[in-house]
Amino acid sequence: MSTKTIVYLRTSTGWQEFGIAAQLDQCRAFVTTIDAVFSDEGISGTVSLHKRPGLLAALDSLQNGDVLLVARRDRLCRGDPVLIAMIERLVEKRGARIISVAGEGTEGDDPTNRLMRRIVDAFAEYEILLVKARTTAALQAKKSRGERTGTVPYGYKLNPMNPKELVIDEIEQKIITLIKTLRETGQSLQKIADVLTAQGYKPRGKNWHRQTIKNILNFTHSERFKHDQ
Repeated sequence: MSTKTIVYLRTSTGWQEFGIAAQLDQCRAFVTTIDAVFSDEGISGTVSLHKRPGLLAALDSLQNGDVLLVARRDRLCRGDPVLIAMIERLVEKRGARIISVAGEGTEGDDPTNRLMRRIVDAFAEYEILLVKARTTAALQAKKSRGERTGTVPYGYKLNPMNPKELVIDEIEQKIITLIKTLRETGQSLQKIADVLTAQGYKPRGKNWHRQTIKNILNFTHSERFKHDQ
């Protein structure tokens, strides 16, 4: 049986510069043939494995001798050495191997390459911890100045006359109504994202994604639930 190259792509909503298309282009330039592509779009690399349907499907498709190809190792996991070790073990049990277009010690299993992989994983964990520390420090500084902290919920904005107060954002409320209407007619999350893009509605980030739509629906549902109590 011939070996297959299975590509896995992932991007979070917060970092689109290295998006799905860019990752796929790098993988295509690295190998001559790609047999299957799986992706998790709008999903952080820090979430648990059972919340990564694309990665689970990619792992399930692997057979003996196959390659799981990623543009970079942190597409599999970021900042969790236990999770990346679990993913590696699942790949090994299927007789397959992980290869990163960026190298990162995936060229072989000799001691030097294994050490390189651990260093890459350690630095990814360090970056996550550093961001968390900086965020905590920034929030503490804002609290000490009496400023509002936390994400402004979709559908609202800060009152320009009083930054501590939230006021309704009419445009975003209109978008919420459209999202709910489309969902009630049975449209998929991706279809809703496509409709919003086609109609020229501007997202808070660069693009509309399924996860963005899901987050908006979940928030509006939780708010309605609280008001109904």
